[in-house]
Amino acid sequence: MSGTLAGPDGLLRCAWGESAEDYREYHDTEWGRPVRGDDALFERVCLEAFQSGLSWITILRRREGFRAAFAGFEIAKVAEFGPADVELLLQDTGIIRNRAKIEASIANAKAARALDGGLDALIWGFAGDPDRPAPRTLAEVPAVTPESTALAKALKKEGFRFVGPTTAYALMQACGLVNDHLADCHVRTGKA
Repeated sequence: MSGTLAGPDGLLRCAWGESAEDYREYHDTEWGRPVRGDDALFERVCLEAFQSGLSWITILRRREGFRAAFAGFEIAKVAEFGPADVELLLQDTGIIRNRAKIEASIANAKAARALDGGLDALIWGFAGDPDRPAPRTLAEVPAVTPESTALAKALKKEGFRFVGPTTAYALMQACGLVNDHLADCHVRTGKA
């Protein structure tokens, strides 16, 4: 799956977007599109952290469970979670029950709440070059960039956890800071 594939609807998609129906919907409607707003970006930071070591489809299929468990990813609410909430979340089968990732999400909410300019301004300050050439194959899509390394460092400096350069780049891809849809993918070309 190194290039694009035509789906049952005849549209060319990045090959990963044709590997499951959940991926097709996510690829076509969300991935690579600009996400703005502190709470919306906080959700993506958390989900990318939970994805670490797992497949993204595992996270997508539990997304509504995550939203319910983490108060709709409202920074102000999650920042108030305490030890009792952590214990409840560890029992919640609708999410990934990993103590380190749960505690990181709460710590990240506290860090996001404390940001002077907000999470949106911080993250979008590292947007990639919109004029960079479109990748033609998945092999041309990096896992880490200088921008993602700088974003990870900036987030860590503010107290965020589970935000290494690879996770930061996945966040940048998912939230539209970079456009890694392949050159002939219908999302990039606008052919629908």
